[in-house]
Amino acid sequence: MGIKFIKISVVYFVIGVCIGMYMSMAEKFTFKPVHVHITLLGWMSMALAGLIYIAFPAAAETTMAKVHFWLHNISLPIMMIGLAFLVSGAKTATPAVAVGGTLMVLGIIVFALNILKNVRN
Repeated sequence: MGIKFIKISVVYFVIGVCIGMYMSMAEKFTFKPVHVHITLLGWMSMALAGLIYIAFPAAAETTMAKVHFWLHNISLPIMMIGLAFLVSGAKTATPAVAVGGTLMVLGIIVFALNILKNVRN
C-alpha cells in the first residue's frame, strides 16, 4: 500500500502545482483553498502515509490501509471539486464539500486506528 499512496500523492502534487501556476499566471487567487487542500491532504498527507506504510509493513497489509486509501481518494476529489465550485460562488456545492470532508475525516480516523493498532517497535 505504501507505494500506491506515494504514487497517487505525486498526482495530487502535480494538480496542486498546476492550480498554483494557474492562479499565479491569472493573478486570481480564488482557488487558494483548493490549492492548499490538494497540496496538504493529497501530496503531503498521502506521501507521509505511504512512507509510514513502507516503514511498517504490518500496518500496510491490513484492510484498514485499503479502506484508508479508498476513502482518501474518493473523498478528496469530491471535496475539492465542491470547494472549487463553492469559492466560485456556487453555494449549492456545500453538500459536496460536507460529504467529501466527512469521508476524509473517516479515512483519517481509519488511518489513525490502523497505526495505533499495528505499528510496533
